[in-house]
Amino acid sequence: MGRLDAWLWSVRVYRTRSLATSAIRGGHVRVDGAPAKPAALVVEGQTIRIRTDDHTERVLEVLDPTLVKRVGAGIAQRAYLDKTPAQPPPIVQMQGRVAQRDRGAGRPTKKQRRETEAFRGL
Repeated sequence: MGRLDAWLWSVRVYRTRSLATSAIRGGHVRVDGAPAKPAALVVEGQTIRIRTDDHTERVLEVLDPTLVKRVGAGIAQRAYLDKTPAQPPPIVQMQGRVAQRDRGAGRPTKKQRRETEAFRGL
């Protein structure tokens, strides 16, 4: 059993141990549904949820909690079971579209605001 930050670094979830520590302290990592601390012990069978920069979530189940040093990718992938749900496919009709607003449907311009204030006598 090792520390959570060292385990996440050793299985190549984060590039450095300090990145893993700051992600844990920032609340981006949860162990069995509860916020974790960097020094928390990793136990076999735990579920670790990691929120990434692109607002997706990785779900890992610990299979080998003994890793404390960074290992090769093959060994690292055998240390956990990736239970991340598949992303839904993109909606074909929405690809390449940008939200558009009708002209004049948003906030009033400075000119329109002045005209309104003049009309109201302000």
